Amino acid sequence: MLIRFAHSPDPDDAFMFYGLATGAVDAGPYQFDHVLEDIQTLNERAMRGTYEMTAISIHAYPYVADKYQLTACGCSMGDNYGPMVVAREPLTVEQLRGRTIAVPGLMTTAYLTLQLLLGKGGFTPKVTMFDRIPDAVASGEMDAGLLIHEGQLTYAVQGLQLAADLGKWWMQRTGLPLPLGGNAVRRDLGPQAARELVRIMKASIRHGLEHRDEAVKYALRFGRGLDERLAERFVGMYVNDWTLDYGPRGRAAVRRLLDDAAAAGLAPRVGSIDFVDG
Repeated sequence: MLIRFAHSPDPDDAFMFYGLATGAVDAGPYQFDHVLEDIQTLNERAMRGTYEMTAISIHAYPYVADKYQLTACGCSMGDNYGPMVVAREPLTVEQLRGRTIAVPGLMTTAYLTLQLLLGKGGFTPKVTMFDRIPDAVASGEMDAGLLIHEGQLTYAVQGLQLAADLGKWWMQRTGLPLPLGGNAVRRDLGPQAARELVRIMKASIRHGLEHRDEAVKYALRFGRGLDERLAERFVGMYVNDWTLDYGPRGRAAVRRLLDDAAAAGLAPRVGSIDFVDG
């Protein structure tokens, strides 16, 4: 069976799928076609049910829950760290209100969390490709920018100042990690195939963690402006024990985020949240 597995062309996703992409992990009866697209595009395609397996923002789950189940592995969790808001000069959270802020997509969890921080309508979002956001802020095109991926580690090189770390804010607010991205499997594949695919995916993640040096070198090909030291740090932030399994606390974090989003009128209320275990 051909499985189109769509994910971001980023070091953390590349690390997760190192074992599968290099053939070190047995794919069983499945042939995987890796599709690389930015997260906003993946969210949009998931709403149409395009791919059999896909990375999605947790923010997107209520919009695609009729078509997909979350896999119990493969999450990117910000444990007291996460997407960052940066500006050319030091700004407080209060000073961010009313500003034009570059965001990487309206379905990203980073954007949802920033709305929870500043309030619905508390700023003017300007959708910008995630890798252009630091330049847009540094040039004065935008008042501030919301950084995801490796921009969280490299913004200071451009002289930008941190205004808010959304992962730290979320931890202070809830005592929980911030569930940013997950992976999902299409419901129409059926429960048996879904479980088998999750087992294969989990084996690939475990292989990367057990062969860390080789997996980081592989992931480095997908890091824009990252040297090996920064790639190692970035991967360590978002591929770890949380990625092997959400666990009870990680699942509680997903529920809390989506409940808060619904209460604030920022996302539809979702019923039961299905996690497929392998």
